[in-house]
Amino acid sequence: MVVQEKSRMEAMEGNPQRVEVNILLLGAHNVGKSALTVRFLTRRFIGEYGDIESVYSRVDRIDGQEICFNIWDSQYAQAGEKSSSISDKQLQWADGMILVYNMCDRSSFDVVQQQLQQIRRSRKPSSVPIIIVANKRDLQRHRSVSGEEGRLLALSQHCGFFEVSAAETYHGVLLVFHRLVDLVKETRAIRKSMAGVRGIVRSVSAVFAKKRAE
Repeated sequence: MVVQEKSRMEAMEGNPQRVEVNILLLGAHNVGKSALTVRFLTRRFIGEYGDIESVYSRVDRIDGQEICFNIWDSQYAQAGEKSSSISDKQLQWADGMILVYNMCDRSSFDVVQQQLQQIRRSRKPSSVPIIIVANKRDLQRHRSVSGEEGRLLALSQHCGFFEVSAAETYHGVLLVFHRLVDLVKETRAIRKSMAGVRGIVRSVSAVFAKKRAE
């Protein structure tokens, strides 16, 4: 897989083949959402971040196709703050979602389960691909959520699953984002195919209705 980063402005000019993907990062506070985002965008690891919700963009060339990643790094409201629920705007904006938990913090795993329930109430499982990410693999000795628990949750919710360390490696983080793009493209292709089938059915039905009327 060949990856080449380009400026967003350059990609916008005269390139009808460019694919744009909106990715929403969710999860509890201090699980490494911003670290994952910045690691993917810049290849660098930064350990501490302020509580700022931002949308970032990056354009890659993947297997000959330009992909524009729009990444919404969301913030999770802590106790005593405003509602921690996912907004309707976020749910409708996202083409795909990454739900992050800290494998050394069971409460963050519980948050992912709660957020999955909210997503499933709002959108059909087939309409938005989701990847669950267990972060901080470099702190295995402090693990409180087993890999099997994470994989079983992902399997039960029809999600992808990765264990990564944003602190230690860029490649693992890259795989997460690229896999989600693959899933988004597959979802769009299925949706387009289904729309085509529905169109054919409507056309055939109209023809038979016309013949009956004659």
